[in-house]
Amino acid sequence: MNFIKVNTYDELSCKAAALICSQVVMKPDCVLGLATGSSPLGAYAKMAQKCKDGEVDFSRVKSINLDEYVGLDGQHDQSYRYFMNNNLFKHINIDINNTHVPNGCATDVDAECKAYDALIESVGGIDLQLLGIGLDGHIGFNEPDSYFEKTTHKVELDPSTIDANARFFASRDDVPTTAITMGMGGIMSAKKVLLIANGKGKKDIVEKAFFGPITPAVPASILQLHPDLTVIYSEN
Repeated sequence: MNFIKVNTYDELSCKAAALICSQVVMKPDCVLGLATGSSPLGAYAKMAQKCKDGEVDFSRVKSINLDEYVGLDGQHDQSYRYFMNNNLFKHINIDINNTHVPNGCATDVDAECKAYDALIESVGGIDLQLLGIGLDGHIGFNEPDSYFEKTTHKVELDPSTIDANARFFASRDDVPTTAITMGMGGIMSAKKVLLIANGKGKKDIVEKAFFGPITPAVPASILQLHPDLTVIYSEN
């Protein structure tokens, strides 16, 4: 594990963007695993600027997102497809047909989950997976549990996750209670994993996840077993 502590969120974002863009430069047709939430916003903005400046070309890149709320279509302003389109995809020269987010409105969620795993396999797996981390240690929407869920699956969101995401909705009651999420198998099969975390509020969970025991009660702790893991953390 390569653990990098930086002083500011901007520095975190710069380092994360540089690592992701370096992956694209090294392998122009790479597969990027992408994440949503507030943590990657700075990195996405810097990636877009690098693309605008001609430093990196995303035209042959494929992307696979971690998760999506069940019941929200891509036009909903709190869906993760909407988030990705507006915070990254429309600002870089990626082919939108090569960007993939689970279909939260699939009529058969189980079939959608199986199809998503088949998609990951069909593109040869993920070259670099970007992750954030929840206050309870979740990655994607893999919540604390008694075991690690391997495959893409439908998950009941933990109340703490719903509370954390309520700020993005009109009220807590509007937050979806279920989601589709890539499982630990898809995440751990990525050739490289980059996890970013910022803020003093994340300090305790970062310590538990990466310097404590490996346990499904702290889902991110499984990443200690990944052969190519980089963690970038800023308290500020």
